[in-house]
Amino acid sequence: MSGPQCCENAPSLSSSSGAGHVEEIGGLQSYVTGPADSKIAVLLVSDVFGYEAPKLRKLADKVAGAGIFVVVPDFFFGDPLVLEKTTVDDWLKNHGPDQGFEHAKPVIEALKGKGITKVGAAGFCWGAKVVVELAKYAYIHAAVLLHPSFVTLDDIQGVKVPISILGAEKDQKWPPELLKKFGEALDAKPEVDGFVKIFPGATHGWTVRYKDEDEKEVKAAAEAHQDTLDWFVKYLK
Repeated sequence: MSGPQCCENAPSLSSSSGAGHVEEIGGLQSYVTGPADSKIAVLLVSDVFGYEAPKLRKLADKVAGAGIFVVVPDFFFGDPLVLEKTTVDDWLKNHGPDQGFEHAKPVIEALKGKGITKVGAAGFCWGAKVVVELAKYAYIHAAVLLHPSFVTLDDIQGVKVPISILGAEKDQKWPPELLKKFGEALDAKPEVDGFVKIFPGATHGWTVRYKDEDEKEVKAAAEAHQDTLDWFVKYLK
């Protein structure tokens, strides 16, 4: 995670991006979008660059278009990674995925308090570890991991809900060889529906940090976004 690949193409953050709005849910400022009266919700757990990333919010709006209430919490309390100010390793000392997991639980409880009956979660890089922990303890009903970081084989073996893993062919830290082992572990758990897909030519972070001018990257990101939405529609609706 401390290598340079995890943090390439850092987004320009914008608190005003997206069709939704920001409100507090479960103690966290969160970007919310979609029908407030929906009975199903999806959490999007960001990478190290946080919940203001415009492309993450654009994806949230896309998922919301399927009639899902989408919540993108600020797990970093206004302190996303800014490489000009700190290193990844130093930043992680105060922003570990274990902390994200603990902060996610009251968000989910708050959603249930609003009448939500099913919750899914998708995690990007840093956020994938948060989501896999939620999936291990069945706090959610369906999970998607996109270019995961920190996730181990033991984590996957402990998952209790349907999980989709979307990975990049050119990922130095969590390469296809490891993700294939994740797939084998899921195949050995017939009680849990699992799916693993490797995107040819894609690099770590491509789903929320694709270059707009790169047609292949845009297409691969759109495919991953659709796969994510399809997974939630299948298991939450």
